[in-house]
Amino acid sequence: MHSFRLYPVLAFGALAAIVGYGLLSRHDKKSSEQLERERRTQLTLGGRIIDGNVIDVLELEDDESGRQMILLVYKYDVAGVTYEASQDVTHLRQFIDLYSCRLGLPTSVKYDPHNPGDSIVISETWSGLRKSAIQLPHRSVAQSRTLV
Repeated sequence: MHSFRLYPVLAFGALAAIVGYGLLSRHDKKSSEQLERERRTQLTLGGRIIDGNVIDVLELEDDESGRQMILLVYKYDVAGVTYEASQDVTHLRQFIDLYSCRLGLPTSVKYDPHNPGDSIVISETWSGLRKSAIQLPHRSVAQSRTLV
């Protein structure tokens, strides 16, 4: 008969555990966009800068959601290891001129020194994309002689 006295205590403990787990697991989970924004911010603030090159700009359509995704593909070298990475720049389109991103465009890459494969080329507050070289207007030989 003494064992029946423990059942209410065990039931109360189990109920408290279930309610506690439910409350702890209810906290707001961050969306993938929020996680990516935080990753970009961390790399912007604490990443090391190295030279790299843009390889390609890809426009892909996501099979599941049907939304269009723009990937900036680039490569860079850290300590003799070549990394090839891509960054989803769909939400950063207002900061990029996609038509100027061409094969071999020099760029600066920010990477995590503890994980060199984690890198970015552009964020909301920083851009490693460089403008093409400034081209001076061509002058004819006759114009250059008159200036001398």
